[in-house]
Amino acid sequence: MMLRDDDPPDRQIAKLTRINAVLIDRIDRLEESRGSAWSMFQAAVALEQEVLARTRDLERAMADLSQRNRELAVARALAEEANRSKTRFLRAASHDLLQPLSAARLFLSALTDTPMDPHQTELTDRLGSAFESVEQLMHAVLDISRLDSQRIEFNRQPVPLDDLFRRLAAEFAPVAQAKGLRLRFMPTTAVVDSDPIFLRRIAQNLVSNAIKYTHRGGVAVGARRKGAMCWLSVYDTGMGIPAVDRNRIFDEFQRLTHDSATPGMGLGLSIVRRACAKLGHPISLSSEAMRGTVFRVGLPLVQALSDTPRLTAAPLPALRGRVALVVENDPEMRRAYQMILRDRLGMVPRIAGDTAEALATMGDEPPDVILADYHLENGDTGFAAIEALRAASDRPVPAVMVTAHRDPAISRRCAAMGIHLLEKPVSPPDLAEILGRLLA
Repeated sequence: MMLRDDDPPDRQIAKLTRINAVLIDRIDRLEESRGSAWSMFQAAVALEQEVLARTRDLERAMADLSQRNRELAVARALAEEANRSKTRFLRAASHDLLQPLSAARLFLSALTDTPMDPHQTELTDRLGSAFESVEQLMHAVLDISRLDSQRIEFNRQPVPLDDLFRRLAAEFAPVAQAKGLRLRFMPTTAVVDSDPIFLRRIAQNLVSNAIKYTHRGGVAVGARRKGAMCWLSVYDTGMGIPAVDRNRIFDEFQRLTHDSATPGMGLGLSIVRRACAKLGHPISLSSEAMRGTVFRVGLPLVQALSDTPRLTAAPLPALRGRVALVVENDPEMRRAYQMILRDRLGMVPRIAGDTAEALATMGDEPPDVILADYHLENGDTGFAAIEALRAASDRPVPAVMVTAHRDPAISRRCAAMGIHLLEKPVSPPDLAEILGRLLA
């Protein structure tokens, strides 16, 4: 829009008015633009200050977190060292604790074979029960300590379930009979992959629990194959487990009843759960009130038992007159072995304290079986004694290693040398059973 000299005055006024309005509008927009930019500049400055403040707060928090992490690392290292110290103490103490307990149980067993009046019989029965409770508690503490260790090793190998069932039957038959219960172990040819010591402990705790909480009827133990798994099952006709308690019973010191007539510490199922979790064996239970309970443990199948050699139990008369060379450094244990082997089993015991004395005792006549303690004096071990005695014999001599050390390395070496392992405290029925198998 332009002014012309020839435009009339009114038209020039109209054009000037419009030009003026456009100029004013531009000036207003320019002022608004300047105001917005200033506001943005002020906002940016404020935001920068806020960012700096938050950055300082974050740096302080990171420094504090780093300090807390250092303190946590130190605390964790101390806790791990304390746990290792506890494990080392328990391992070291287990031998010293179980050694006199083994001797006491063997002496008590020898005492029960002597004529006694009713009062003395009652006293020996109560002593036997007290020793059994102490033994169970010590086994439970040692088992939980091992299972809680991050460095636990298992000695996995093929385990014939029929052999396991036979040993459990010998162990629990008197307990079930005393309660008037039927105890049945179904024959099986299944061989499973597991740690034999911990698998036996799992089965022991399940059978023991079933007998404790069953007051009439009985307990049955069997194995059922399903695909690549074999389910070890323990059935009872007891009181059953309410649904609300089925998770709680696997915690420590949990019992379904506080009846003093039902013994136990509430640790058995906790050990079962821990051992099954470490070994990768699934566990399940089914129960019906006042009808009974069944626990099942899933075990990987290996092969049929018919493909593997087995040892069969020998009757006790087959042990009479057989020579057992005992290598044991503890005088009380030597005397206890001598009494059990000679008086109860009818064997001929030869006693030695170390490898050199065992070689001198053997002379030119190899024994029928060697019974050696793992931990001897002055660095000597049962392995050294067995190796030396076998090397000096003109025939392979069966051997049993007795130990309180639950070390997988010992189990592996026993398996490699063809030595049977017996844990302390030594029970006379277990000793008789394993010697019978070896000398069959």
